[in-house]
This record gives sequence, C-alpha cells and structure tokens, in this order.
Amino acid sequence: MAEQIPPRERYRREPVAMKEQDPGERIHNFNEVPLGYSKEDAVYEAQRCLGCKTAPCVTGCPAEIKIPEFIELIVKEDFAGAYFKILETNSLPAVCGRVCPQETQCQGNCVFNKTGKPINIGKLERFVADYARNNNVRPQVAVAEKKNKRIAVVGSGPAGLTCAFDLAKNGYDVTVFEGLHRPGGVLVYGIPEFRLPKSIIDYEIEGIRSLGVKIVTDFVVGATRTLDELASEFDGVFVANGAGSPQFLGIPGENLNDVYSANEFLTRSNLMKAYLFPEYDTPIKTGNRIAVIGAGNVTMDAARTALRLGAGEVHVVYRRTRVESPARAEEIEHAEEEGVIFDWLTLPVRVLGDEKGNVTGMECIRMELGEPDASGRRKPVPVEGSNFVMECDQVIDAIGTQANPLVRAEGMKKNDRGYIIVDEESKATTRRGIFAGGDIARGSATVILAIGDAKKAAKAISATI
Repeated sequence: MAEQIPPRERYRREPVAMKEQDPGERIHNFNEVPLGYSKEDAVYEAQRCLGCKTAPCVTGCPAEIKIPEFIELIVKEDFAGAYFKILETNSLPAVCGRVCPQETQCQGNCVFNKTGKPINIGKLERFVADYARNNNVRPQVAVAEKKNKRIAVVGSGPAGLTCAFDLAKNGYDVTVFEGLHRPGGVLVYGIPEFRLPKSIIDYEIEGIRSLGVKIVTDFVVGATRTLDELASEFDGVFVANGAGSPQFLGIPGENLNDVYSANEFLTRSNLMKAYLFPEYDTPIKTGNRIAVIGAGNVTMDAARTALRLGAGEVHVVYRRTRVESPARAEEIEHAEEEGVIFDWLTLPVRVLGDEKGNVTGMECIRMELGEPDASGRRKPVPVEGSNFVMECDQVIDAIGTQANPLVRAEGMKKNDRGYIIVDEESKATTRRGIFAGGDIARGSATVILAIGDAKKAAKAISATI
C-alpha cells in the first residue's frame, strides 16, 4: 500500500504528465494518442490530492462522481474499489476519463488551481476504468427491487446510456432504441478511434447491459415506430436522440462535390470504418488540401482524421482567434503537433469549383475582432477589401449540428431551433410521462453535460413513475 504523504509535500509535487504517441508516428495510425498512466503514475498523482472535505471538484462534476473517495482508494492501491466507487454514479468512466473537459469541470474547481497544478482527475478516472477492463473486473452495482414499470429510452448515446443505467439500478425494466446498427450514439459515430477506441465503449455498454438493460438497434424512432406509439406502450419515455442533423454555412458552392459535413465525414470513418479500407469496403475520398471550417472539438476530430486518411495538407479555418475557440486546448495542441495549419480570423464566403462540379478552392475574407457578442466572445467583423482565394480540393463543414426532426409527439413543445423544451431540474417535457436530455434538449454540447441531464431525468422518473 502506498504511503500517506504530508500536505506540504503534496503541494510541492508536480502533476504527472501522461505519455503520448509521438506525433510523427500517430498521424499514420488510428491508435489512441494518450497512452495512459502506469500504476506508479496513478498512485503518485493520487497522493497529491488533499481529500478536501468540501470537495469543490464534485460540485463541478455533472456525473456527481465521489472524486476524493475514489482517489483515496487509488492511494490505497484498491483500484477495483475505486472503479466501483465511480460506478455508484457514472456508468461511463473510461469514456469520461478520455473526452470530458475536466479543465472546466471537476479539475476547474480543484483547490490546486491556485498553484496552477490541479489534480489530473480525468486521467485518474481513465486509469481506474482501464485497470478494470484490463483485469476483467466486472461492475458491481447495487440494484433495487424490480418494479413493474417499463421505460423506453430513445437513443444510445451518453445521455441514453446513463439514464438507462440509473433507471435499471432503481429497478425499472429499460429498453433502449438505437437508430444505427451499433449502440453508442455520438461516442461511436462522432469521436475518432484515436481519441476514444470502440472497444472501450463496447466494454462499458456491456456493463450497462449486465443490469438487464435491453438495447434494440436499427430502430429509428419517428420512422420504425413513432414516439406516440412508444409512449402508449411504455410507462415513461426518455428522449435522447441527440442533435445529429448537420449544419452548413449557407454560402454559394456548398453543393459542389467534395463538400462534406463533419457528421458524414466522421461517421463514414468511425462507424463504417473507412479508416480500415480495404478490410472494410467503405472508403471515403480524401483530398490533397482540405479546409475544415470551425474550431470546436468536432473540427479537430475531422482535421486530425483527414491527416490520418492521407490528406497532404489540412487547414482549420475559423473566423475568430485561438482564444475564442470552443475546442479543448489539448485537442488544439494535438492538432498543431500533428501538422494541422490554423487560419485564424478567416471566414469562407464562397466555395469555388470547376466545370465538373469539383472543389478547386474557397474564397475567404479576413476578419478582426470587435466588441463582445451575446456569447461573451468578441464579435468577428469583416475587413473590407481583404478577400482572397484559398486553394483546396475538399471542404468539411464542422460548424455544429441541429436537432433531428424525425422525433415528433403531440403535446411536446420545441423551441424555434427544434430542440425539446424541458424543465431544467427534472428534464420533463411539456407532455406528461416524456422526459428529454442531452443535445436534443440543450443543443450541441459535451458528453458530460448529457450525462448530467440524464441523471436528473432518471431521478425525476424514479420519483414520478
């Protein structure tokens, strides 16, 4: 068992960095970039934690993970116990440990931010989850007495899986309906293998299934069956079908060949395994000089995927600066290390093509930052007369997504953008017995916020149904 160390020593210790694949190697494969902590790394990092009784880190975690408690178990080298402690509130620790923005959530609330050295909570969560998977530690979860109540969950992304897990623990008979052929939602179709391996998602989904949750794939709610029909067959419904419809800029030329949405580009690569061609015969055309529009995490995923698929040069084109970019700093840094070129303060105004309808370039205009807008970021303003042509043979729009219009139900109100209106605390919709959470209610957001929504919905369903 690792020794306890005095607070003064904990303050002095530097955070343990996680080893990563070399950029020159990783751009030629789809293997995971961060390589994980060793046992020694994890214990050393865990020993830095002060175990604050007020636990400000927990207040920043939508999944309500008992952070000081699981970290203390790492210090004691009870890694399986740490895994079980996380599972008390979060069914997807290996996922969250990899893709959650810990820097603005749990780690953002760590008292060590005063010294600039917050505890690497996300890396410790990943270590614990990976230890469990690598050592075949199966979930141990307390399950309540079975209720004679059936709940339908629409969508098997992070919100749907979390709600199903929490409801199953509470004794409900839960069935998850997924439109694609593989469960996982955005976790499998949107996030690349080098950030979130599919085998990890599969492992965590099997843990959820072990509680008796049924997952029905190839079932498109709104087409296979309507939401109204599900509502008539089940005692309650949680809608978590995401916001999977792509958005485009609406500029001339976006109907040319080789203009993709990030949704299509990443889905073909991730879910349909274009990156494994010819083993999987679902190739995706990759240009020599690609422009990816946007600056969020999806933008970085598309840009880094394009490099791995053989693009000669990849540009990220964004109308603001790096400071205003919504992507995690880590994702931008990884993209830069791999050779992605960033064109800041640049706005596309027209996609150019040849007589065959193929992309040949993109007309852009330079921008400058003005006063802050409603988002709190400085508003980009065009610089008159600064238009120029960027040569490229492929364009990927990664500027966001919008609500999927397939799911309809009378008595359930939506806002002007098509997102379902819900009560903030209960996630109840305006129709009795139907709840909603994740991107379909809040718009495009993070995995951890979707998980937080699902937990609130599960509590409300358990209290009312």
